[in-house]
Amino acid sequence: MFAYGHVRSPARDRRILLGPIGLLIGAAWLALWQLDASPYGRYLHHETPAGLGGLLEASLFVVGWTLMIVATMLPTTIPLLATFGALVGRRRRPGLLVGLVIVGYLVAWSTFGLVAWLGDRLVHLSVDAIPWLAAYPQLILATTLAVAGLYQFSPLKYRCLDECRSPLGFVLGRWQGTSERVESLRLGVAHGVFCIGCCWSLMLVMFGAGLGNLAWMFVLAVITSIEKNAPWGGRLGHPLGLGLILAGLAVLNG
Repeated sequence: MFAYGHVRSPARDRRILLGPIGLLIGAAWLALWQLDASPYGRYLHHETPAGLGGLLEASLFVVGWTLMIVATMLPTTIPLLATFGALVGRRRRPGLLVGLVIVGYLVAWSTFGLVAWLGDRLVHLSVDAIPWLAAYPQLILATTLAVAGLYQFSPLKYRCLDECRSPLGFVLGRWQGTSERVESLRLGVAHGVFCIGCCWSLMLVMFGAGLGNLAWMFVLAVITSIEKNAPWGGRLGHPLGLGLILAGLAVLNG
C-alpha cells in the first residue's frame, strides 16, 4: 500500500510533466500536419475509398487516429497524470509508471478508433449497396450530428465526465501499488474508457471532418479541455448538444 503523506502538490507535478508531455503533444500536431500533406494523407479522411490493402489502410488510419488523440485528448489528462505522478514520485522509475498510464490511455482510444473505422467501412458499403442512401449523403452527416447532440443530454455522458473531472479520486480508487506496472497500465485503460464514454460522440463528429482537419481538431481540443477541467465545464454539455442538433437539422435541410 502507499502512504498518503507522500503525495506532493499536483500543481508542482503538473509543471514538471508539462515539458515532456508538451513536446509529445507538439510532435503529434507536427506529425499530423506532415502526414496530411504526404501522399498518404488521404487515408486520414473517412470519405476516401480504400486504395490500399485493408490491413495497411486500417494501420494508416489507426496511426493518424492515435496522433489525433495525443494532440487533442492527452492535454486533458494532465491533471490526472500530475496526480498519479505525485503519488508514485517516490517509487523506482516513476516516469515509466506515468508512461504506462499514457500507453493504456492510448490503447483504449486506438481500439475505439479502429472500431469507428470498421463502422465507417460498413457505412460506405451500405451507401454503395443502397442507391437511396447514395442519393442523400447528407443524411449520414445529419444523423451523426444529431446523435452527438442527443448524447450530450445522456446521464451516461455525465457519469463518465464526473470520473474524468475527479483525478485524485480516480487514481486513489484504482491504485494499490502491489503490482505497479500492471496497475499503471490498467489505470490508463480505465481512464481512456471513461474518457471515451464522455467524448465518443464528439470524436465521431471529428471523424466525419477528417483527421487531417487541424482547425476542427483544435476546436475539439479546446472543448474537451474546458469540459473536463474548467470549474464550469460540466455545464457546457447541454448548449453544445443543442448546437449539434441544430447543425444536424441545418445539414438535413441544406
